[in-house]
Amino acid sequence: MIRSLLLFCGSRPGHDPGHADIAARLGTLCAERGVTLVYGGGAVGLMGIAARACMAAGGTVIGVIPRLLMRAEVAQDGLAAMHVVETLHERKALMHALSDAIIALPGSIGTLDELFESMTWRELGIHDKPIWLLGPNGYWAPLLALLGHLGDEGFAPPDLERLATPLAGLAELAEWLPPRS
Repeated sequence: MIRSLLLFCGSRPGHDPGHADIAARLGTLCAERGVTLVYGGGAVGLMGIAARACMAAGGTVIGVIPRLLMRAEVAQDGLAAMHVVETLHERKALMHALSDAIIALPGSIGTLDELFESMTWRELGIHDKPIWLLGPNGYWAPLLALLGHLGDEGFAPPDLERLATPLAGLAELAEWLPPRS
C-alpha cells in the first residue's frame, strides 16, 4: 500500500500554468488520501506549490534538503518534518527510504537526475517502487522517446521505458492511492 509519495519536480514553476495546477492538485490529492508527501523541502517552484497545497488541505509533508540549498530553494516552513542533509546523495537516499512510490512532475536537470537515479536503482533491483511521470501537454513524451531510442541503439533493454509509467492525469494516480481511512 502506498502511504508516502516521493515527488520530484522543478524549483521553478515553468511557463505553462498547467504545471502549477497539476502540482497543487497533486498536493491536495495526497492530503485527501492520507498519503504523506515527501519532497526536496523547497518553498519555490512546483515543489513549494505542491507542499503548500498538501498542507493547506490538512496533509503531511516531509522535506529533505541539503544544507547548501537551504537558501537557494528557500526551505519551506510548516512541514511535519524537515531533514537537513549534507549532500545531494544523502537527500536522494533518505527521500527513497521515506517513500513507497515516486512521481515526477515537470522540472529541469535536478528533477531528471533524481528520476534517472530512481530508474537506475529500479533497473538494478535496489527497489521495486512504482515510478510515475505526470505533466500536461505531453511533457514527458520526449524522454520516453529517448528511452526507446537507447534500446533501439542497443545501449539498453528494448523496453527501458517500462521503468517509469506516464500517467494521463491525476485520476489515474488516484487509482493507485488508498482511500482515506
